[in-house]
Amino acid sequence: MEPNTQGIGKMLLIGGGLLALTGLLFMLFPKIPMPGRLPGDIVVKRENFSFYFPLMTSILLSVLLSLVLWLIRRFN
Repeated sequence: MEPNTQGIGKMLLIGGGLLALTGLLFMLFPKIPMPGRLPGDIVVKRENFSFYFPLMTSILLSVLLSLVLWLIRRFN
């Protein structure tokens, strides 16, 4: 059984386009907050203890991944 090469090609093109778009955005807007340092991420620092929970980063990545997967399924 041969793999569906057209489907794989589409996924690679979409992924490459998204990666190029992300790189372009970082070049044009260097002050974009990096993932892991967004407002809404929980950081607790004590004398001998630090706790970090990337809440907003997790939500943002979840929304972006859901959008990408929805677009892939929509155009298949």
